[in-house]
Amino acid sequence: MTITFVGHGYVGLVSAAVFADLGNTVWVIGHTPDKVNNLKKGIIPIYEPGLDELVKRNVKAKRLLFTMDYEPAIPKSDVVFIAVGTPPKANGEADLTVVYEVAEKVGKALDGYTVVNVKSTVPVGTNRKVQKLIDNVKSKDAKFDIASVPEFLREGQAISDTMHPDRIVIGTEEKRAEELLVTLHGPLMTTSIGETREDGLFLCNIETAEMVKYASNAFLATKISFANAIAQLSEVTGADGVEVLRAAGLDKRIGNAFLNPGAGYGGSCFPKDVKALLSIAKNYGYDFSILGAVEQVNADAIMGIVVKTRSFLKDNLKGKTIGVLGLSFKPDTDDMRDAPSIKIINSLLDEGAKVKTFDPIAVENAKRLLKGKKGVEFVEDSYEAAKDADVLIVVTEWNEFKELDLEKVKKLMKTPNLIDGRNIYTPKKATAIGFNYIGVGRK
Repeated sequence: MTITFVGHGYVGLVSAAVFADLGNTVWVIGHTPDKVNNLKKGIIPIYEPGLDELVKRNVKAKRLLFTMDYEPAIPKSDVVFIAVGTPPKANGEADLTVVYEVAEKVGKALDGYTVVNVKSTVPVGTNRKVQKLIDNVKSKDAKFDIASVPEFLREGQAISDTMHPDRIVIGTEEKRAEELLVTLHGPLMTTSIGETREDGLFLCNIETAEMVKYASNAFLATKISFANAIAQLSEVTGADGVEVLRAAGLDKRIGNAFLNPGAGYGGSCFPKDVKALLSIAKNYGYDFSILGAVEQVNADAIMGIVVKTRSFLKDNLKGKTIGVLGLSFKPDTDDMRDAPSIKIINSLLDEGAKVKTFDPIAVENAKRLLKGKKGVEFVEDSYEAAKDADVLIVVTEWNEFKELDLEKVKKLMKTPNLIDGRNIYTPKKATAIGFNYIGVGRK
């Protein structure tokens, strides 16, 4: 097939590269000249393990094509995916400006029959509006059906999630569109012995598909906040919150995934989608109070790291040196959107502390977010971040932090105060070395 993705972020670029690798001709439409020109050379604008090689291979094979022009791509395409950002407005509502702008451009360029999909995470009812918008601008000869095919990719594991999805959700009421999309996604639903997985394909109406993505992300955010709430309660009762949650997760109805307490969630999906679902509920007159609590608990979990820092320094951070390990919102990505590290660092700086920080990948993106901030220093490695520090904080659980020489770290620090914001160290080992250790939810 010939398909087009409008947007070359995590979703658009990864999905496009995977479909090209499966033998399709895939166009990717961008709107930034420098990024599009770099992509034509195989230079990608994001960090995602394995993506660089995948893009270069398919660019070389001329299956993956990049352009800023809708005309060479859309008329030839059987399927078009709109995969642009939907950032939150000040009130939490999803900003659909770019989605509608792109839809109009797609509509004007349609020729023949095309299935147009909104892959961006959008509120219920958006696809119907896109359908009307395209109807108003398309030529009389162009025919199309609308569909919603939400994405469920995890940054850092996006290629694997695309090639081996838990489920593929296709929302449309038109049989022709459904059959075309099932055929396109068929290779992704094939087992190792060549059989088609029936369990992972979910066919539904458009509104259901739109809601699935929000429901999934909101539930995962809720699990994280529940874990952090149990952790906070455990800290004051003397229970070990990590053990409590591990035992609870052994119940098959609950499961251990996303049940790890820590420094809160961040990233491009959870904060944005929780806010958007709250806004959707409000617009329909439903008080989704549980999600409001999820947001508050997450904010408390992030600021809890600052509270722990104050406890070590007797509420006086002025002139103190704090080492921060990890900047990206999660490991294996350079994404800094809503990263807890930024909120933590800003709070430390506001209280007069000096911050030395290191991240294996995300430093350049973090520098842009902290540009102009006095008192923050970006260093070359973990040990430099620990040198002369009054407190060392682990914010992101990169694998290389798990294997640090803690004896060396302790000797480098001014005072061996360690805040393990992701519970990656064993408390007994850390205290045996001589650290004053605080985890999240631990005794």
